[in-house]
Amino acid sequence: MAKANIVKTSFRVLYENGLNQKGEPVYKAKSYNNVKTTSTDDQIHQAATALASLSNLPFYTVERDNKKEIYA
Repeated sequence: MAKANIVKTSFRVLYENGLNQKGEPVYKAKSYNNVKTTSTDDQIHQAATALASLSNLPFYTVERDNKKEIYA
């Protein structure tokens, strides 16, 4: 059975950046790399909301991205 290890973690903070011509929301993203792979989702969310509080744009959401190495 194959196993996987997380080798790289990053996250993106999305901000609301107005509306387009159709009235749909437009988002702006800021990425953060070199995050500890052992970070929990709660820790990443706390960091993202703290960073978002420094922005003038309204916080929308945070996305986590894990890169995994799969081996047998």
